Amino acid sequence: MVSFRLPTTLALLAASVIAQDYGGNGPLGPDENGKYEISAEGIRGLFIPYGASISNLFVNDTNGIERDIVLGFDNATHYSEDPYHPHFGGVPGRYANRIKNSSFMIDGTEYHVLPNENNNNDTLHGGPHGWDYRNFTVVAHTTSSITFSLVDPDGEQGFPGEVVSYITYTMTPNEWHLKMVALSTTKKTPIMLSSHTYWNLDAFQNDDTALALNHTLYLPYSGQRIGADGILIPNGTILPNDLYSVNDFWSAPKQIGANFSSPDLLGNCGTNCTGYDTCYLVNRAQNGPYDWRTEGPVASLFSNFTGIQVDIFTDQDAFQVYSCGGQNGSIPLKSTQGLTDGSRPRVVEQYGCIVMEVEDWIDAINQPEWQRDKKNIFGPGDDPYVLEARYSFSVN
Repeated sequence: MVSFRLPTTLALLAASVIAQDYGGNGPLGPDENGKYEISAEGIRGLFIPYGASISNLFVNDTNGIERDIVLGFDNATHYSEDPYHPHFGGVPGRYANRIKNSSFMIDGTEYHVLPNENNNNDTLHGGPHGWDYRNFTVVAHTTSSITFSLVDPDGEQGFPGEVVSYITYTMTPNEWHLKMVALSTTKKTPIMLSSHTYWNLDAFQNDDTALALNHTLYLPYSGQRIGADGILIPNGTILPNDLYSVNDFWSAPKQIGANFSSPDLLGNCGTNCTGYDTCYLVNRAQNGPYDWRTEGPVASLFSNFTGIQVDIFTDQDAFQVYSCGGQNGSIPLKSTQGLTDGSRPRVVEQYGCIVMEVEDWIDAINQPEWQRDKKNIFGPGDDPYVLEARYSFSVN
């Protein structure tokens, strides 16, 4: 069989076509901090080419005060310089989350990718030079939309085949939309993307707490989760989120910190870890055919302090929640966040944020019995990988 490789000129043409859905190209450029702004009524965001990352997201709270509710750095140059590299707002790829033993099989061939976590026992977010370590190209930019593109070469980080990707962010009134498209042009390869955005709906400006444990989370379709070992590698099991258990966010909305005093939460995010770093399944099919745009949000997050609520709609079948247990106060807040009276350190403290990742079942490439190949493996001639999501904001 003759494989098909998408020429660079055709790839850029495809990017233009994708961008036209959101208003086409425009002459806008980056600001003095290297950030590109897009906006609509009630919402504006700043983005950078490094990792195709969201750097700032401004929405008004219940009192009309503008709050910057995602984590990041003030200047685009700092993203590549920060030694901790917390994956702030970027697109992890070409395969998000963890890959067991940094290896996988495709059609009987075993591939080994570069390890970068747990003493090099697994690969996290695509490896030590994954997509959110790289500068994407801005191929379209209007006042309300921006499209980034990246060509990932054959063999990069050990992954087979070239992948051409387009990441489009769009603002409409009170909503942030994202669309991720990736095409495998030469060989079958794993592809799973996400948005690794860190949230604090209080913008760290709550006088009572710098943490996000007061945020209320609701996962109405997530009565199950993927079982994992002590280093968060899926072990092949699907676990029930029993009613009223620490992982029950489906029966009713619940504060993130509601069960932090429960002994059942110890080890819930890995060995000796208290909190969440958990892949919840999104079970909507039982209701019959559905349109993800109208079926209802897969997740809702709410802050009583600001009154800001975000409802997340997506076509993906899993949802990772991380309660920022790994933060240790070493990362500074942006100038747009935090208190200015000196009453507490201007840093991200442990549990000071929530990461919510729309994605497919994690490490499904090493769990063939899950039968997720059509969602995880893509080759020349296949339909492209597509991820879509909408973040709708309101105030209570």
